[in-house]
Amino acid sequence: MDFGIATVAAITALVYIIGLGIKASALDNKWIPVIAGVSGVVLGIVALYAGVPDFPATDPLTAAAVGGASGLAATGLHQLKKQLRE
Repeated sequence: MDFGIATVAAITALVYIIGLGIKASALDNKWIPVIAGVSGVVLGIVALYAGVPDFPATDPLTAAAVGGASGLAATGLHQLKKQLRE
């Protein structure tokens, strides 16, 4: 049984790239987690309505939760990488 792990990982990767773009911009870094969470929610809902195969949600609320968690996971991955380098 596939739980849509590839879709969740894809959302996380896309939000990670969005976060890197924000970091390179003039916007204050304190907004990155908020923007990452919101971007994840949007991408989760888009994935639901685009009919992405094996997406692990069948309703908008669950899609928003999956996307938001994936978006915030991107911030966590960045922090993990940063902490391991130090």
